[in-house]
Amino acid sequence: MLILGRKEGEEILLGSEITVKIVEVSKGVVKVGIEAPKSLVILRGELKERIKASNQEANAKVGEQELKDLSRLLQK
Repeated sequence: MLILGRKEGEEILLGSEITVKIVEVSKGVVKVGIEAPKSLVILRGELKERIKASNQEANAKVGEQELKDLSRLLQK
């Protein structure tokens, strides 16, 4: 992991298409602006974890018989 110190208004360039700018630093919170192609998915880490947990919960609710039925359908 690369760790950089940046001041408000400074930027970090990731390749030629992504710019991360420190917009504001206040009361222990850093506001970051990201300029990137619209095709790039950008998620907050906690949102990614919630999605992962939700997917695991949904998978746990699927019964073994349902999985076997789906497997048979996919093999056709």
